[in-house]
Amino acid sequence: MVQAYILIQTEVGKARDVAARISDIPGVVRVDAVTGPYDVVVLSEAHTVDELGKMIVSKVQLVPGITRTVTCSVVRL
Repeated sequence: MVQAYILIQTEVGKARDVAARISDIPGVVRVDAVTGPYDVVVLSEAHTVDELGKMIVSKVQLVPGITRTVTCSVVRL
C-alpha cells in the first residue's frame, strides 16, 4: 500500500462541507479539519502511486470548495 497526506485549502466557510464530501471517497482513510495554513488534512491510500494520483486528481480535487491541494507521500524510514 502507498499512503499520502493531502493538505487542502478551502474557500472560506467550506471546510466542513469539503471534509464531509471527501470522507466518502474510496481510498480515504481519515479526514480532519485543522487550523493553520490548511483547512483539511486527509490520509489516503492506494495500491500504487499511479492509483493514488488518479484518485487525487479525478476525485479529491473535483470536490467543490477546494482551492488548493498539496500531496505529501508517506515514506518508511
